[in-house]
Amino acid sequence: MELDTLTTLSHSRLKVKISRRDKSVDSFAEDVLDGLSSHPKTLPPKYFYDRVGSKLFEEICDLPEYYVTRTEFSILQNFADDIAARFDDGVTLVELGSGNSSKTRVLIEAFLRQKGRLHYLPVDISKSILIETSQALLRSYCRLKITAYISEYFTALRHLQHENFQRKLILFLGSNIGNFEPGEAVNFLRKTYATMNENDRLLMGADLMKSKQIVEPAYDDAKGITARFNLNILTRINRQLAGNFDLNQFRHKAFLNEALGRIEMHIESRRQQVVTIEGLQEQFMFAKGETIQTENSYKFTLPGLKKLAARGGFEIEKTWLDSRKWFSLNLLKPIM
Repeated sequence: MELDTLTTLSHSRLKVKISRRDKSVDSFAEDVLDGLSSHPKTLPPKYFYDRVGSKLFEEICDLPEYYVTRTEFSILQNFADDIAARFDDGVTLVELGSGNSSKTRVLIEAFLRQKGRLHYLPVDISKSILIETSQALLRSYCRLKITAYISEYFTALRHLQHENFQRKLILFLGSNIGNFEPGEAVNFLRKTYATMNENDRLLMGADLMKSKQIVEPAYDDAKGITARFNLNILTRINRQLAGNFDLNQFRHKAFLNEALGRIEMHIESRRQQVVTIEGLQEQFMFAKGETIQTENSYKFTLPGLKKLAARGGFEIEKTWLDSRKWFSLNLLKPIM
């Protein structure tokens, strides 16, 4: 799918591109209808990240219980120079689901130190966060050029496939791979593989399996920030689709499903109730205790990651770990 340049914003080093056929509002309505009509009810986690949700996630990342961001950041701090040294001048840094690029700054700085200049291509569906972050990065780094894509992953990747980049390093950080179902994770890797050449690499973060005493509080913190983050998706439905969810009648629920190796996040109905969504011209019945599943976050073992990579068409060239071996950064090489 071709992408159009929206505009060049206030700085010659920034371009912002958006999908020509972007139908995010229609897609949101369709996905909400499909998810709330299914049994059990679900909502896609990508819709957490409106402006409010993105800010709440930034707060989550600073919580003492939420080890994920802090641990991955420590790995990047320790090994960013090692990662950058594996690439020659002219590498293009592509990030899928870039958010506020806070961790990526460590890599950007390492590449700038070693290569002098860098072209960074962040991809995210949140227009406001993407533009604000891009402008902030350009103010910090005078030798950085940014082409920002307001797009879903594969729309952007299909476009990038036709660009004449010397070499790409694609970043997929934050253990976002764990938000896919196992078959979807393989599909993601295969689609990513299809956009790469033999010199490209994929740097993928993956959270490792730990005890429930460590994992569960990371998704159900004492301050209730994660609960607000989860319930914000109902607020978004109320705002964008004229829903009448009463947030006081729903609660956040998160637990480790050890049999499936994943944390599950749900929104649970506190009572039997009917919710009307005028924008969909639909009503939805909720039994007491019925949930909307909003996110799965799979946790991995190192052998499991090796198998996943192979199924997606990759081999793991290098793995970096933190001192407690809670999290992994994996450099994946496409098998051509």
